[in-house]
Amino acid sequence: MSGAGIDSATAEASARGAAVRAVLRRAVPTGRRAALGIALGVLADASAVGLLALSMWLIVRAGEQPPILHLTFAIVGVRAFAIGRAAFRYAERLAGHDAALRQLAALRAQTFAALIPRVPGAIESHRRGDVLAAFVDDVDRLQDEPLRVRQPLIVSTVVVGLSVLLLALVSPLGGLILALALAGTGWLSAWLSRRIAAESDRSLAQAQAELTDALLERVAAAEVLAAFGALERQRARIAAAERRVVRAQLRRTRAAGLVGALIGLGSGIVTVLLMLVLAPEPGSGLSAPVFAAAVVVPAAVFEVFAQVPAALVARRTVVASAARVAGLTEAPLPAEIPVDPRRSPELTAGTGLSDQPGDRPLLEVRDLAVRHPGAAEPAVAGVSFALSPGRTLVITGESGAGKSTLALALVRLLDYSGSYRVRIGRGTCEARELPGEHLRRLVGLCEQRPHLFDADLRQNLKFAREDADDSALDAVLERVGLGDWSRERGGLDSPVGERGALISGGQAQRIALARAILADFPVVILDEPTAGVDRELADRLLLDLLGAVPDDRAVILITHTGLPEGIVSDRLRL
Repeated sequence: MSGAGIDSATAEASARGAAVRAVLRRAVPTGRRAALGIALGVLADASAVGLLALSMWLIVRAGEQPPILHLTFAIVGVRAFAIGRAAFRYAERLAGHDAALRQLAALRAQTFAALIPRVPGAIESHRRGDVLAAFVDDVDRLQDEPLRVRQPLIVSTVVVGLSVLLLALVSPLGGLILALALAGTGWLSAWLSRRIAAESDRSLAQAQAELTDALLERVAAAEVLAAFGALERQRARIAAAERRVVRAQLRRTRAAGLVGALIGLGSGIVTVLLMLVLAPEPGSGLSAPVFAAAVVVPAAVFEVFAQVPAALVARRTVVASAARVAGLTEAPLPAEIPVDPRRSPELTAGTGLSDQPGDRPLLEVRDLAVRHPGAAEPAVAGVSFALSPGRTLVITGESGAGKSTLALALVRLLDYSGSYRVRIGRGTCEARELPGEHLRRLVGLCEQRPHLFDADLRQNLKFAREDADDSALDAVLERVGLGDWSRERGGLDSPVGERGALISGGQAQRIALARAILADFPVVILDEPTAGVDRELADRLLLDLLGAVPDDRAVILITHTGLPEGIVSDRLRL
């Protein structure tokens, strides 16, 4: 590989590493919440070590039958350590999980916000299963970074270090033996885990994504699979993906079992060595109770140290999940995906249209060109038009001419070249100078297949205006011709099914238009509203839809079919 190639690969790896670190930082709580969980974890593990050591000292010392007053302090200490271990562990779990779950909620919102601008084309190369697995499984797995990686590593490092130091005060040689044994066991455990479990971590993520993709396809395409007799093949695909998930999980489980056995073996070896090295001789300064406590300490220390290999395994899984999330959210946006301006222009107060001259255009487009992400040539170019309140612009063209692409650009889901100005108050503004969210309050899009949520009719309408009461919802249903239909089905409480499975395509379009009217868009784009509807019903539906739009609003109608008589409009052919 040439020097330039090496530099390019190094820069790419560095960029990927920076993206993964950025995702991990967003998953970690900061400040007092994180510190509280760590402090409580240190107290809980220190109480466990202290309980075992002090209990052994007390047993041996009691066997010497001293006056009971000589044992009072140890008895109280054992009780305190026993209560402290349970109480501190409970408090540590409570504080740590509270902090991690609060941070996870923020992480989900941040990840969703980062995915929104990428939906129109930046993540189309990813399978649905990969995207869903990254957004659900991988994002959820990132909570392990504070809970099962950072906190256990910090807690075990502090407690193990203090324990080794305490043993070294009793016997420097014993402290050295324990430190060397911990280092050797830790290195061997990490090597063994990486050797066995690393491949299973990669295959597990891939298998889970394949399983999710197969399940989504089975649910979404059930009718098609049944119609063509492909259900058994799909079930076989799901079963094969499940077997791959199980195999990967079993490999990880074997690795965890071997690591646990290795740590137990290390603990036993150190205990035997300390018994041989520290065995008190006549005249030595090491008493029998102290000897017993020193010998039993490694068992507690290795129990605390067992968190380290587990944390390293969890770290590898978390980093893999963070890399998949970063691949979706941290990669640079294609040039065709718009980015909100850093500073928005100062707008005239209010964006209402009632006080504006009716002949002033709401939209002015000059020589507009739009290109899909990664495409060499624009999907549509040289588009010019002006649209005033109360007017309808009909955009026609063959399939693939770029009509829907133009609609995506008008709502700023795709970027554009040329000029696209919108009227704001008493002035106009270039669309790229406005935040996308602000522009989409002015220009609303009713898609060819509007998305309806698996909820009742009320919630599907209030999605557009949350504060709308039932009377407003009933009024807008009347306006779009669904009043009688709604009452026959039980009113606003009637369900629409997942993706509108319980209603027809025409009814879905009317509900979408009702949402647009509720949202009070000055400009409404209807993208192929009669697709899949027979001609007679399509003409009636189109007349109803256009008639429902308020007179002071403008409509852009995208269609590839003819129009019924009675529609007065401007025409634009792509």
